Amino acid sequence: MMKAAFITGHGGNEVVEVRHCEKPQRQPDDILIQIKAATLNQVDLYMRNSGAGITHQLPQIMGVDGAGVVAETDETCSYYANGQSVVLFPALSCGECEFCQQGDQSLCRRIQFLGEQTDGTFAEWISVPAANVFPMPGHLTFAEGAALGVNFLTAWRMLFTKAQLKPWETVLVFGVGGGVSLAAMQLAKAAGARVIVTSRDTDKLDRALAMGADAAINSQQQDVAKAALEYTNGRGVDVVIENIGEAVWSQAMKSLVRGGRLVTCGATSGAQPGADLQRLFVRQLQIFGSTGGTLAEFRDLLSFVQHHRIQPVIDSVFSLKQIHNALNHLESGKKMGKVALNLCEDSHDS
Repeated sequence: MMKAAFITGHGGNEVVEVRHCEKPQRQPDDILIQIKAATLNQVDLYMRNSGAGITHQLPQIMGVDGAGVVAETDETCSYYANGQSVVLFPALSCGECEFCQQGDQSLCRRIQFLGEQTDGTFAEWISVPAANVFPMPGHLTFAEGAALGVNFLTAWRMLFTKAQLKPWETVLVFGVGGGVSLAAMQLAKAAGARVIVTSRDTDKLDRALAMGADAAINSQQQDVAKAALEYTNGRGVDVVIENIGEAVWSQAMKSLVRGGRLVTCGATSGAQPGADLQRLFVRQLQIFGSTGGTLAEFRDLLSFVQHHRIQPVIDSVFSLKQIHNALNHLESGKKMGKVALNLCEDSHDS
């Protein structure tokens, strides 16, 4: 038996329950993982509150990303040893469609995500295909390792696959308190780029500057586009990274240099901003949509994190039985970095 956080319906905290259930049986070609830590994502709130548009069956174990140790593998598997620390790639792809055949699992026509379409990581054990298991960078805690599966992978694809960021370029990152935005700042700085961040929270801006951001814009007190132009001597930024949507779209477009690139992975403030088509074609701007990442991108991300000794920012750690508090803290918007769950409460390593 094991403990896990289940979603049993939609509409509020009462639909999230910690239960005892049977430990998963490992399937052939799968690896059984003892989960040590998982981190929360916005989709966990969405699943709790609505779940609309995501095919799933209730009750279902929540949680998209996680890290832990190998507990059981096939006898023929020589890649992992029992007890080895690993992180999970959160998407289960079909391996057969045209996109999987091209190596872009993020576009798989039958993709399933842990914690969305299938049981997830808010559990003491999980069985996943061997292809979804990767060695965890040795300098990370389990909570930090878990943070790589969603936010860091999303930011990696946005910066380096979509925007093709170069070390000499300038990036404007909106909403630096969020997980993807903070990851984008850390990755872009490690790559040698100049990074400007925005937030409505002065404390978050101060922390970002202390972590290496080159400039900070208080979006509640300043016009973001004007400030970005001032910081770049009237030129504009090469790349904008945003996941807010409608509320910042105009400012994001106006902040770009001619030929600049905007990459978006979210629309939390609305999905129907003004297109500003004249600016788009006159300045020859490029707009990319992005979500998730591929197995190859995850492998490259882990190597980059290892080489540059990058540590994801963990805002707070809760036990599994404190799942409601963890979800409420994520929803409050007061965090900076990831909210994590310790799935091994006897362990001192979060």
